[in-house]
Amino acid sequence: MRSLIILIICVVFATAHAQSSDQNLDQRTMRLAAEMRCLVCQNQTLADSNAPLANDLKKELREKLASGMTDQQVIDFMVQRYGDFVLYKPPLQANTWLLWFGPFLLLVGGLLFLILKIRQRQAEEAP
Repeated sequence: MRSLIILIICVVFATAHAQSSDQNLDQRTMRLAAEMRCLVCQNQTLADSNAPLANDLKKELREKLASGMTDQQVIDFMVQRYGDFVLYKPPLQANTWLLWFGPFLLLVGGLLFLILKIRQRQAEEAP
């Protein structure tokens, strides 16, 4: 009887430990997924996206973390495989300048185009 009680206690503690371990792994996975860009949506994080590829990448993140890789090792793996673009906030380097400054360059270009068109119309209406 005593050994049965000990066995039950061990099973309960093992189950509780496995559940807390799974919760920790899920939290780490979602934290990393929040730092990664969905390669399909491109304006959402992996955590926010429901695209099939995003779900596959989240599973891959979880598997890598479950295999014992650290968060940084998983990030390095994803960057090596998909490039800096996979990071939602890529590092500011020479090869990522377009990612950081591209939207601002497009905005400035659009404003310059608009100003030139307005001046051109005003010049046509002046005579």
